Amino acid sequence: MPRRDHVPPRGVLAARKRMNDAIRRFFDARGFLEVETPIAVVSPGLEPHLEAFATVEIGPDRGATPLYLHTSPEYAMKRLLGRGIGSIYQLARVFRNGERSTTHTPEFTMLEWYRQPGRLTDLMDDTEALLTAVAEAVDGPWRPQGVERWSMSEAFARACLPDPLDHPEVADLRRAMGVRYVADDTWSDVFHRAFLESVEPRLPRDRVVLLYGYPASMAALARLNGDDPRVAERFEVFVGDLELANAFGELTDPIEQRRRFELDLEERRRAGSPVYPIDEGLLADLPAIGEAAGIALGVDRLLMLYLMLPCIQDAVPFSPRD
Repeated sequence: MPRRDHVPPRGVLAARKRMNDAIRRFFDARGFLEVETPIAVVSPGLEPHLEAFATVEIGPDRGATPLYLHTSPEYAMKRLLGRGIGSIYQLARVFRNGERSTTHTPEFTMLEWYRQPGRLTDLMDDTEALLTAVAEAVDGPWRPQGVERWSMSEAFARACLPDPLDHPEVADLRRAMGVRYVADDTWSDVFHRAFLESVEPRLPRDRVVLLYGYPASMAALARLNGDDPRVAERFEVFVGDLELANAFGELTDPIEQRRRFELDLEERRRAGSPVYPIDEGLLADLPAIGEAAGIALGVDRLLMLYLMLPCIQDAVPFSPRD
């Protein structure tokens, strides 16, 4: 007989309520505007590793328009920035098909916020203060014993590996990292494998690490660093091997963004993944954004961490159980 969908104890749900309240207090006190953006969209996100849930809108003329449940509210929130809304945040329900593990669930809550104007260092300051405020509100068994900022080069050095930025060719990087490989590995593939196998396991579990200085080939929607174009204006937030957040200094050049989107789509085609439309509205609104920075944080993972729950399904009401 199949088990019933899991419902967390009342104490977990009460902690979630305290967390959400603390998040809203934090941003409201700093002058951010809470927004809500559509869930069903024309373009759900083009990252090669993501797969969206598909749906169809039936119009008044019975015409069918393909839509997708968004994998992030990023595109819509950036369009709001381009319309001059200013600094904003959102607690959004997001959907990613084919993802289920102890740290993944196909439907989850994402906190996303943008500073306009804003820089990556502003988001780092926000993140440190927010994680402390939420930890106090949740009042769970785990609290961060400090927050540290490491460059990616420093993180590799702490794992007794050379700086990947000193090895710009894939064959050279492969030899330097000493990782297994396959014939069609890209530079990013080798970097990612070395990071997962040697760097991530050495990240501290009692502290938060803001890991910055990602290679330019992994910029995604971030602009490149003006002082060192080998790296992107991007950081991620880790506690041990648990990734909590991903932040960008926002790219606002529509030509460069289109080029990156097309590369993502080509990678999706090669992998046999669904190919989604480019969000033309986003490209149209990008130039008006100006200097801005944004970050997305997994709220369910954060609650899982603070309550020391063994898997993300323990923090999510009505999560399926095998």
